[in-house]
Parts: sequence; C-alpha cells; structure tokens
Amino acid sequence: MKKSKDTISAEEFDRKFEEGEDISHFLDWSAARRPGLEQRRVNVDLPQWMIESLDGEAKRVGVTRQSIVKVWLAERLKAEQ
Repeated sequence: MKKSKDTISAEEFDRKFEEGEDISHFLDWSAARRPGLEQRRVNVDLPQWMIESLDGEAKRVGVTRQSIVKVWLAERLKAEQ
C-alpha cells in the first residue's frame, strides 16, 4: 500500500517536531480542541459607571471591553490561587 505524501510514521513526526520543522500540515486542525479553554457565555449586569470606566480603560489600552474584563478576571483568579 502506497503512503500519501502527507502521511508519516509517528517516529518521523516526532523527529521532525524535535528538530523544529513545521509539522502543521500533518495535523488535522478540524479536530483540534483546547481542553479547559472552551468558551461559555456569561451575562453580568454592571452599573453604568463601571461600564464607562471599563470602556475608558479598554480604549486607553487599545482593546475591547470584553478583553479587558477577561484579562482582569484572569489576573485576579491567578492571584487568588
């Protein structure tokens, strides 16, 4: 049986990876997952002053409101661990 040129052995895959070669074309990205990083929607009601403060800080940093909230929450949760 002839191998496809996009098919290699596990040993060859490991060797290429260890040598720093680009192995991305050997991967099936349609099946990729990020365990523990799946997104879930959460609704939070905030007072107007808080939203305005978030928007101001997000604009100052050059990111979206959602991004600044995520970063700040992640920092706080990491600090609490």
